[in-house]
Amino acid sequence: MIDTPPRKFGFDTVFDDRGRVAYEPPKVKKNFTPEELEAAKAQAYAEGERSAVARAEQEAAHALAEVAGAVGEALGSLTQVAHQHREAAAMLALACARKIADAALAHFPEAPVTAALEALAREVEAQPRIFVRVSPELEERTQQALENVAAQIGYQGQIVARADGAMAPAAFTFDWGDGRAAFDPEGAAQRVAEALEAAIAAEGLHAEPLFT
Repeated sequence: MIDTPPRKFGFDTVFDDRGRVAYEPPKVKKNFTPEELEAAKAQAYAEGERSAVARAEQEAAHALAEVAGAVGEALGSLTQVAHQHREAAAMLALACARKIADAALAHFPEAPVTAALEALAREVEAQPRIFVRVSPELEERTQQALENVAAQIGYQGQIVARADGAMAPAAFTFDWGDGRAAFDPEGAAQRVAEALEAAIAAEGLHAEPLFT
């Protein structure tokens, strides 16, 4: 028996049982006019151009996505840096304010107690006597300063400054029977620092945006 090579199946015309054409392969055109060739070339060029544009758009979209991701990471880092900068700036401002306040209290230690008397003028105006405790080295200076302020605000009672070795410079306590007031520079500075730290912690990374 002789083997014959397999023959490729040809999609020729197929007829049904009644002799009608059931399938007829499309006729392949072999001759083209110059106009048809130009049209085919133009179509192929347009399809190629559309394909190239689509690829370029995809690549551009991918690149933009990468850029957006990088920008997001950068903004996150900048937000952290900005928060640290605000925190450091606030602490530096607090330290400077503390230095200025210490220098002012060193030169005018009686200023807080006289300011307190001015603020409490309406509160103590009917009181016959006010006792003030201050550090020993400021007893006489405070007494004189308070008498001057009392004359200015019209206080008619008696002010008695007493030395207290437990009082820090510029610290004082007021006692007028019906009430009491006190000031401690160290305690006040500590409360300001705690309030500032709490505000910074509460703000966290939710401050004003870097960019709008």
